[in-house]
Amino acid sequence: MKKIFLYTAIMGLSLVSCTKDFEEYNTDPNNLTEVGARERPFMFAKAQSSSAMNRSFYQTVQNLGPDIYAQYFALTTTSFRTDRYMLTPDWQRRFWSVIYVDTAPQLKSILENVEDTSPEAALANILWVYAFHRLVDQFGPIPYFEAATANEVIPYDPVDEIYADFFIRLESAVEILKAQPAGTKVYDGYDLMYNGDTQNWIAFANSLRLRLALRISNIDPAKAKTEGESAVAEGVMESNAQNASLEKSLDGNDTNGLSQVAVWNEFAMSSTIASYLKGYDDPRLNIYFQPSIATGEFNSVRNGMSATDLGVVRNQSPANSNVGAYWVNYNGNTIEGNLTNRAHIMGAAESYFLRAEGALNGWNMGATAEELYNQGIQTSMEQWGVDNTEQIAQYIAATNTPAAPQDYHKSAAVASTPVAWGPNENMQREQIGVQKWLAIFPDGMEAWTEYRRSGYPIMYNVLVSENPDLPSGSFINRMPYPLTEETSNFEQLEKGRALLGGPDNAATRVWWDVD
Repeated sequence: MKKIFLYTAIMGLSLVSCTKDFEEYNTDPNNLTEVGARERPFMFAKAQSSSAMNRSFYQTVQNLGPDIYAQYFALTTTSFRTDRYMLTPDWQRRFWSVIYVDTAPQLKSILENVEDTSPEAALANILWVYAFHRLVDQFGPIPYFEAATANEVIPYDPVDEIYADFFIRLESAVEILKAQPAGTKVYDGYDLMYNGDTQNWIAFANSLRLRLALRISNIDPAKAKTEGESAVAEGVMESNAQNASLEKSLDGNDTNGLSQVAVWNEFAMSSTIASYLKGYDDPRLNIYFQPSIATGEFNSVRNGMSATDLGVVRNQSPANSNVGAYWVNYNGNTIEGNLTNRAHIMGAAESYFLRAEGALNGWNMGATAEELYNQGIQTSMEQWGVDNTEQIAQYIAATNTPAAPQDYHKSAAVASTPVAWGPNENMQREQIGVQKWLAIFPDGMEAWTEYRRSGYPIMYNVLVSENPDLPSGSFINRMPYPLTEETSNFEQLEKGRALLGGPDNAATRVWWDVD
C-alpha cells in the first residue's frame, strides 16, 4: 500500500450537516499542520459517510456484489456479469479505497489527536470496527494493525487477531461512553448517525459486538459466548428509536446509494426473497419492493441468468419489481430516487435475532430464543410501518411456507420452513436465519456474510456460473485481493495469502466460515 498523507483525511468533506465554516480551512489541505477541535468533526463525518459507501462506490462495491450474493436482488442487464460470479477486479480495489483512503486515515488522525479516554476516541473506535469488519469479512486477512500509517508497505494480519482487536475497541469505547456525564453530546451537529447521542452509540457498539460474537461462534465458541453475553449485559439495541442510520445529502456525492442505483434500474427482486415474502404473505413485500410497471404484479427473476435469458422481455427490468417507495418513486415510467432518505446501518430487529441465536447456543441473552425471535419479527415490522398488532401476531403464528415465485424459470418454492416457531433446534436456527435476513434488508453485505456463516436462508442455486473456481451448485465465499496489491504491496500480499489458508479466489472460506 502506498503512503497515505495526512491531508487526505479531510479532503472532500462538504457534506450537508457539515458545511459550517468548512471552506475557510479546507482551501489548502496540503498545508495542514495539525488536526484540532475544528477539523475533527468534519473528519468524523467524512469517515461515517465513506464507511457505509457514498454513491460512487455503492454500486460497484455493494449493489453489484453482496446485494446480489445475498439474493435480495438479481441483475436484469447484460452490462455486468457479477450475478454469474464473474468478478471485476477493479471493484475490489474500490472497497479498499473506501477503507484505506476515505475512512481509516480520518479515524486514525482523530485517535492520534485526542485523549485515549475521550468520547471522541470512543466514537472513532466504534466506527473503526464497523468499517473494518465489513472489509475483513469479505477478504479474510487484510492490512489492519498498521493501517493508515505513513509506512511504505503495510503487513497483512490474521483474521482472528483482527477480531480480537475489534472486541477490545468496542468494550473500551462503551466503558468510556458510560463514564460520561448524562446528556453528553459528541460531534453534536456533525454526527450523521446519532447526532452525538452517546446512549445510542453505546447500544450500537454493543449490538455490533454481539454481531461479531455470533460471527465467531462456530470457530471460537467460548470467546463468542463471553463476548455475546457481555454485549447483552452492557445493553444492546431494543427499540427502533436506537436504530443506526446515516443522514444523506444531495451535496458531496453523499446521496442514498440504493436510491441512486435503483433509478438506473439494472436489477430486480430476486426470486429467492420473492419466494419467502410471497409464501409468508409478508406485509414487507410491498414495502421492500414495488409492482412491475408493466404488469402491476410483484415479479422476480433468478440469480445468474444467462445472456440469452436476460434478453427475454419477461426478465427485463420493466417486467419486474424494483425496490420500494422508500428508495424510489415512479412518475409514469420515470423513476425518481429518494436520494436524501437515510441509509440503514443496523437495527434493533437484528439485535433480537442475534440474541435468539445466542440463546439457542446456551448463552444468557435475557430471554428465551422463541421470545427473542418473535420480538425480532415484531420490531422489524414496526420499523417499516406495519403497526397492526393483530396482523403481526397472525404472521408470527402462521404456518405458511415459502411459495413458488412465479418467475420465468418456473422455480419451485425455495424452502419449506414456516414462520411459526418450530419444534426442533435445526428448524429454529433456520427460522432465525430467514427472519434476520428479511429484517436486515437491504444490507446485502451483512446478509451475504451471515449466509456464509450460518447457511441461512436457503437460496436458489445461481443458474449460470462463469467463474471456474465456483462450479454449478456452489456459492461465492469471499472476494479475491485487489490487483493493485500485486504492484504496490506484493511481498506483504503473499504473506496475507499464506494466512488465508487457501487459494486467493472466490471459493476459499474466511477464518470464521468453518461449516
